[in-house]
Amino acid sequence: MSDSIPQLPTAATAFESKIIAPGDLAERIGGVPRPLVFTNGCFDIVHRGHVTLLAQARALGAALVLALNSDASVRRLGKGAGRPVNKLPDRLAVVAALESVTWVTWFDEDTPLQRILDCRPDILVKGGDWPLETIVGNREVSGWGGCVLSLPFLHQTSTSALVDKIRRL
Repeated sequence: MSDSIPQLPTAATAFESKIIAPGDLAERIGGVPRPLVFTNGCFDIVHRGHVTLLAQARALGAALVLALNSDASVRRLGKGAGRPVNKLPDRLAVVAALESVTWVTWFDEDTPLQRILDCRPDILVKGGDWPLETIVGNREVSGWGGCVLSLPFLHQTSTSALVDKIRRL
């Protein structure tokens, strides 16, 4: 048994291999186990509500693809000055490190519709603040026989509330 420090990989850490460029998603999606679950969001400052939603989403299928809003897309949502707090590469790495996430990608558009079309998920999930009729991709996913769910919040947390609290300190 050696007392030497294990060598760290020189390539990207294992979780970073879960980050898939949008242009590669459609080509690689065939290798993902089904049923495939898809969700999306900013995931700017990841909190208990985020990780609970992702764990619930993953439990619904064999794989979970998460699409993050790009920095420009987050700014267009009007989340407030200085948002996102964390830039896209950092947000991608943090959520890729979560066990529940199979793959993470991103979108620069205002909605994730193209990523949904690229994946053709069996199940589309959003948090409980999203009525089914307002979930982008509902019509498409339902049209190919998939299921669309708005999961109730188990924890009343939000990144916007966290940012406001920090600013008041």
